[in-house]
Amino acid sequence: MDDIFANRHNLLKTIEKCHEESFYSSKSLPKLVAISKQQPDYKIKNALKAGHRVFGENKVQDAIKRWSSLLDINVDIELHYIGHLQTNKVKKALNFFDVIHTLDRKNLAVEVSKYWTSSSKTKSFMIQVNTGDEQNKSGVSLKEFEEFFKFVNTLKIPITGLMCLPPVDEEPSIHFCILRELANKFKLNDLSMGMSLDYEKAIKFGSTYLRIGTSFFGKRD
Repeated sequence: MDDIFANRHNLLKTIEKCHEESFYSSKSLPKLVAISKQQPDYKIKNALKAGHRVFGENKVQDAIKRWSSLLDINVDIELHYIGHLQTNKVKKALNFFDVIHTLDRKNLAVEVSKYWTSSSKTKSFMIQVNTGDEQNKSGVSLKEFEEFFKFVNTLKIPITGLMCLPPVDEEPSIHFCILRELANKFKLNDLSMGMSLDYEKAIKFGSTYLRIGTSFFGKRD
């Protein structure tokens, strides 16, 4: 537990410092989403003992299996879905996750609109943007974004922000800047960007959700 307690403490201190030094210091502190996918159960329990309550998962069935009993005990846990969401898992996801970061295609948006209501557990969605136009990566391309955004709005899905995964071989700040400008243009408040290796840069561009795994939990066993 000591490692996770120390990791979390150090991350929160760094996040606070970077936030204070950014142009977005007047806004709320970015939220640390501990990426718990594929982590062993004992690390999850240690994270809860350390006081952490915000976690990210990338598979619906795995998350339900892991978190159902823990949610009964810890009612203040906040779960974020950060993986590629299959259309046949939408109904379950809407009843289990607080935030979905990866709305990335029209058929998924249509499926969400069939089942989402104001009483669904999911209260907000983010559009995943493929800022690097990578063929092997999910996300709406920049040239198709405006059309997709308008389409999703016709479905009355509560979009609060944008998410991106910068190409591994490019400077992430370029992509954080692109996402920031896109959010400003379409008047969206949330930005899901920044992971273990680049979260400090993401904070400079106003990230509101930091998806951090290794720096929080340590290397996988």
